[in-house]
Amino acid sequence: MATANHNLSHYDKNTVPNAKDFRFGIVVSEWNDTVTNGLLKGAQEALIDCGALPENIITWGVPGSFELIYGSKKMIEQTVDAVIAIGCVIQGETKHFDFVCEGVTHGIKALNLNSDTPVIFCVLTDNTMQQSLDRSGGKHGNKGTEAGIAAIKMAELRGR
Repeated sequence: MATANHNLSHYDKNTVPNAKDFRFGIVVSEWNDTVTNGLLKGAQEALIDCGALPENIITWGVPGSFELIYGSKKMIEQTVDAVIAIGCVIQGETKHFDFVCEGVTHGIKALNLNSDTPVIFCVLTDNTMQQSLDRSGGKHGNKGTEAGIAAIKMAELRGR
């Protein structure tokens, strides 16, 4: 959980492998796009900052967070070294939030268990829009940046 002492955008570049030889897939939900576009920007900037070539970053949109599972599955088929699944689900007045969050979590877990390509979970599951904005480039930094760094580290692990 993000706290006042932890900025999601901070990383030590000396601990991150050079990403120049990796291909990345990013699947981003179009729902809550103010948030998901911020997360996407953070992920792309982190990848490029660590050496990824822009032409080696493939980005696809899907309608919502639940569709991230299928989009990530299809992205794996594009011969990428890691996939970042970006979404945002905000608590509402119904159980829909619980079902979507649980489904996406289990779906991405299944992709990680059944594929040799790591899928990074970058899905915000917040109580309010403000909490999501705070974690997608706001006062807590950007969870997308954190996901980009995780993708690089997992791509390197995959290659071992």
